[in-house]
Amino acid sequence: MKRIVPIALLVSAVAFARPALAQQPAAPAPALDFSGWLFGSYNLRTDSAAKATLGGKAPNQFSLDRAYLTFRMPAGDNGAIRVTTDLFQNTNSATNGFYPGWAVRLKYAYFQYTGLRNAFGTGSTLVGRVGLVHTAIVDYEETFWPRYLQGVAVERNGFFSSADAGVAGILTLGDKLGEVYGSVANGPGYTSYDKDRFKDFSLRVALTPLASHASMNGIARTFAIAPWIYLGKVGSVFAAGGANQIGPGTNGAVTDGLTRNRYGVFAGVKDRRLTAGADYAQRKDESETGANTVVTPRVVVDSSGRLIDGFVIARPLEWMDATKKSALGIVARYDQFTPNTSPTSANYAGTTPAYSFLLLGAQYDLTQRIAIALDWQTTTPKNFPPVTGTNVRPTPRQSTLFVHWQATF
Repeated sequence: MKRIVPIALLVSAVAFARPALAQQPAAPAPALDFSGWLFGSYNLRTDSAAKATLGGKAPNQFSLDRAYLTFRMPAGDNGAIRVTTDLFQNTNSATNGFYPGWAVRLKYAYFQYTGLRNAFGTGSTLVGRVGLVHTAIVDYEETFWPRYLQGVAVERNGFFSSADAGVAGILTLGDKLGEVYGSVANGPGYTSYDKDRFKDFSLRVALTPLASHASMNGIARTFAIAPWIYLGKVGSVFAAGGANQIGPGTNGAVTDGLTRNRYGVFAGVKDRRLTAGADYAQRKDESETGANTVVTPRVVVDSSGRLIDGFVIARPLEWMDATKKSALGIVARYDQFTPNTSPTSANYAGTTPAYSFLLLGAQYDLTQRIAIALDWQTTTPKNFPPVTGTNVRPTPRQSTLFVHWQATF
């Protein structure tokens, strides 16, 4: 009997407590922030080289270029997560046997923690991220350039990927002075697995020195300058060694990495009436020749490339009266990419091959979140010597007429 009384009291307490608990307001569910960005095009090749493959007829196609779906959600106090999917079409003939259509992969997927609020001035924060994170400059420059027309120059010309697996930190400076972003990542980019033991470091310092000057011209206040650097290495193809190899490591392995460095500076302004930007970037790469044997020793070859580009997106009808919003804008961009500024191959004696890229077009906002554009893009090789014994250039000019569209939500 002595045990029955405490048990009865406990049951009674629980019974009375349940209605009281039921009257308490439920804790709010974490807020899910879901957004998206879709863009695609219809394109028509107009260059003679493309037409020659179809008996003089112009190749053309509809394309869904990307579908980014982004999920953001709080993860406790000062914590948050972001996951962004990336829809793309597999156009690599080597893997078409697996799946030749559109596929979805992850582009960004990270946890972040925000701390040190206002520790470096009003509005400052320090954020740490881990997962699939941004690299140095691509995502930042896409806030100036309309990505749905073409990738930014450093990504288009293969300097590095826009995202990679690793850790990152972003320090937002107080008083609207800008931000500092750094990352340590695998190196191959988010479209590949990690292929070696080396890790790549990137750093961007983006400054907006005029942002807090309220008395200045609105466009001038948006001026930003962002020097950046990317330091990396890739593993040797002889990293595992093998029979008859003569590398310094076990079994003839080559344990040193090959340099993969990039650096540059981006500057721009960003306003509805006028958005403009310019890049200067360089890249240094090491590659290997030979078989790492006594008969055919391994030789490390250096190459340095250079990129210069600039773009303008303008709404001329708003220049006279900024209060009247204009849906019409004009777009122009020019890239000059030199893959190797000092080629050593005898085939390029006396020449320095380069590629120029030109984009001209106009865009129109159907709504605040839907835009269409008509643009012409051309890539022209320069200073390539003709194929021996012919007048044929090894890389013909490519010219394409596009109708682009994008929608965000």
